[in-house]
Parts: sequence; C-alpha cells; structure tokens
Amino acid sequence: MDATRLVKRIGMMVPSSNTVAEPATAAMLAGVPGVTLHVTRFRVTRLDTSAEALAQFQADPLLAAADLLMDAKMDAVCLNATASCYTGMRHDRALVAALRERGIAADTAMLALLDLLRALGARRIGLVTPFLHDVQDATIRVLAEEGLEVVAERHLNDPGNFTFARFGEEEVTALTREVAGAPGVQAVAIVSTNLRGARPAVTVEGETGMPVLDTCATALWGALRQAGVAPSVVRGWGRLFDIAPG
Repeated sequence: MDATRLVKRIGMMVPSSNTVAEPATAAMLAGVPGVTLHVTRFRVTRLDTSAEALAQFQADPLLAAADLLMDAKMDAVCLNATASCYTGMRHDRALVAALRERGIAADTAMLALLDLLRALGARRIGLVTPFLHDVQDATIRVLAEEGLEVVAERHLNDPGNFTFARFGEEEVTALTREVAGAPGVQAVAIVSTNLRGARPAVTVEGETGMPVLDTCATALWGALRQAGVAPSVVRGWGRLFDIAPG
C-alpha cells in the first residue's frame, strides 16, 4: 500500500521572520487524523508601507515557495501571511490565480477571512492587529474596499515582523475583548499570522458568543477546504471550523 495516499498534505507559505504561524497551526491540527502540515518560507523582515517592505511580497518568491512545497506533492497550499490586508486584495487573488494555472489548489489567510466573514453575514467588524499606524490605516481602507466597515480597532504600532510575536496572549485577549464590546460589532478579525491570536480568539468568542476570527485559523480553514477536507475536523479552535466551504 502507498502510505502517501493515506493522508492529505497541506503546505503553508510562511514569512521567514514569523515564529507563530507554524506552531499555532500544528496545535490546531493536533489530534486530527489524516492531515499533515508542511511549511516553507519566503523572506520577510519588516512590515511597513515602504517600497522595500512591499517588494518582499512580489509574486516570484511566493511562486518559488509554492513550487518547493509541490515537490512534496501537497494537496493544497496556503499563503499564511496577511500583507494583502494593506497592499490590496488583488495581490492575493492574482497569486491564487497564478498557482491554479500551475495546477495547485491554493488559498490565502486573508481570502479565507473574507469568505468566512461573508458566510457569517458580518459586515461591521472589530479589528485587532500589531501594525504601525499607517499600516493600520491602509488595512482599514482595504477592508472598506471589500465591503467591510471597521467600527472598532486596536493596534500595537509595532514595526514587525519578528517583533509581533513578543506580545503575549493576555495582551491580545484584552485588545480583542475591547473591540468585541464596541457597539455595532458583528465579528472580530485578528489580523497577522505572527500575532498570538488563535487562543485569544477562542477565549473571547466563548465569553461573548461573537465570532472571532484569527488569521492563523482562517489560513488553516482555507487550506483544508482547498485540500477537500471538511474544516470541522478541527475541534476546539472556534466556530469558524464549523462553517462549511461555500
């Protein structure tokens, strides 16, 4: 029997300076039979609106990262990064289209987040990020272009990317509680796959009953749907995994 056929392999493209996405995804997949996680990296050392920072997310290094994953015959790959939240979602859409032209089932953390918010019927959101002021402003503009109104936000004004991980879960939980409690918020998005948001999302969702979507979790949800695996195989990490792909 060919043992490689007994599992679904999902590949994550992760920024080189990210220390949160890989262990968070592994924790969410712990105990899930028949799914294995595989990670490759592309160079990202800063997150701001400079030309140098934006150049880190050009298509070529991302396509090269995906090609490396496909040497191991992934069932799906996902961009486990969120720069399109402030550079524009057209970049993620173009990347996914380019990968599909290569025969690769692909998704991104941000595209999955948008699909989940639409499935929830949530248009007025709270936003939590570690970003600098100008990056946060750009993120709010991009989300508005996607039909989402940010009615409450908190951000940590950190230059990142490696340093985003220095903020603990208690701090992220506190910020998430604040935006979840704001009038009119229908769901909360914790945006950055190098912010420790997966467990805070579960905590605040349990306290409030409001959907709280962390982008490490949305990346996994997106990868699973592209691999043909029901996201509901993941338990204990929020209601998003109960949302069937449309």
